[in-house]
Amino acid sequence: MPQWLIDYWALMGFGPTGWGISMLRAAGMTIAVSSAGFALRSLLGALAAWARLSGSRTAASISATYTTVIRGIPELLVIYLVFFGGAVVLGWIWRMVWEGEGFISLPPLIAGFIAVGICNGAHQAEVFRGAFRTIARGEIEAAAAFGMRRLLAFRRIIAPQVLRFALAGLGNCWQLCLKESSLVSVTGLVALLRQSLNGGRSTRDFFSILLTRAALYLVITTVSSALFAAAEHCALRGLKRA
Repeated sequence: MPQWLIDYWALMGFGPTGWGISMLRAAGMTIAVSSAGFALRSLLGALAAWARLSGSRTAASISATYTTVIRGIPELLVIYLVFFGGAVVLGWIWRMVWEGEGFISLPPLIAGFIAVGICNGAHQAEVFRGAFRTIARGEIEAAAAFGMRRLLAFRRIIAPQVLRFALAGLGNCWQLCLKESSLVSVTGLVALLRQSLNGGRSTRDFFSILLTRAALYLVITTVSSALFAAAEHCALRGLKRA
């Protein structure tokens, strides 16, 4: 066995001096913050898409303002605004309600997934809006003709088809969530980026640690891409593909 491979295994092993367990835990934290951020951005994206399609000028203006502001601000700045802005809000509540003193900050995980969710909810809104446009207008009109209320038509006709056609775009949004989660390390969250930097400083072997981090990201993205592809295949079963 080559010496470099022996040295790498000693560095990334699962023993008391190896960084294998620490990197896997950091990968789990990356998946956790990405999943929570993806769920939040799906909610924000659905609300923004509904606002654009509702026909209300006020709702459409709010949605347009949100998408314009978020697209014009760097993701890292959004993370800082959420982290420090959340501390300001919590501090104000702490002083007003409980008359306390001192600095209170959002937990890094909560601040991280809120920031990740806010960052690209605008992109997810366009995914949902485009999927809605693919639904045949006659189906919605037929639901109204049968006397279905809007909520029932949404649950039985609109939502299932929007999710079906949006799966491909949602897969891309999930990949963006994974990449943006690396920026959350600035809040102190020990995800893959921060853990790899900690490992590099401790071992003086940045290349091996960063290479492992890249491999873990590649594994996560490959598996998640396969899962989204399988879900899309099942959802589009029986439909002609372009």
